[in-house]
Amino acid sequence: MRALLLRLVLLAGTGVALAAASCEFSGSFNGTESSLSVTNHNNASNGSASGVWSGSDSVSGLSVTALINAAGLATFIRSDGVQFVGQVETSGNTLTATVEGYSNFGTSFSDGSTYGSGTLNGRVMGGSTLTATLTFTTSGNTEMSGSWTLTFASLSNDSSSVAAISGNYRDTATATVVSITSGGAMTSQNPANHCVLNGSIATQDSTHDVYEVSYSYGDCTGAYAVLNGVEFTGLASLNSGATPAELTMAVTDASSASKYALVSSLSGT
Repeated sequence: MRALLLRLVLLAGTGVALAAASCEFSGSFNGTESSLSVTNHNNASNGSASGVWSGSDSVSGLSVTALINAAGLATFIRSDGVQFVGQVETSGNTLTATVEGYSNFGTSFSDGSTYGSGTLNGRVMGGSTLTATLTFTTSGNTEMSGSWTLTFASLSNDSSSVAAISGNYRDTATATVVSITSGGAMTSQNPANHCVLNGSIATQDSTHDVYEVSYSYGDCTGAYAVLNGVEFTGLASLNSGATPAELTMAVTDASSASKYALVSSLSGT
């Protein structure tokens, strides 16, 4: 259910919960480009960025978490809930991506827009360091920048499987329970706004702790009714080393005119 919009455990209290009152965010930046620097201590393959990354943006002071799957799909999540999503491609040491940027549901950029686009260009060196420049402009024609430094997370190399991620998780913002079966089916219902979630979770790379997520909402009422029928897709990561386990999900809807995006944090029960 759309109430699954939970604040990301690593995010600083701005994740959107569908059952909770939404918070208004106005993000602002200086300049037109942001440089991205990622140090990878554990990826085995040269030029690969698969895994989970975390660090900070020195311009805004916000933390940044990145999920990148084996196919190169990436989402960079700032702690204000903004996501930069794109397909990372590498050729030799060169890395490129066209990214779409989304504010979290219920929030907006400083110009009132909720969406934008940009490009990512850089280099991957020795399979351990990634440097890049991000250029981004909102749909309201506001240029944004930041300087990111991310570090490869050790949990990236935890094996992934549907069996490992199955179980019941509690929305850390609303206490709504989300169930994932051993077959990867995901369901939830929020009695506060009546949002019903139906979807699935899977993994295409058992060597990295990154999962693919797809779900939609139905029966939402009030301010959340706009999410009925919206098809969300994105990535997730399970921190099984935490007590209880923590499941982070970040999804977007690229097809609708509104360009909705959700960051969710679940705690194992």
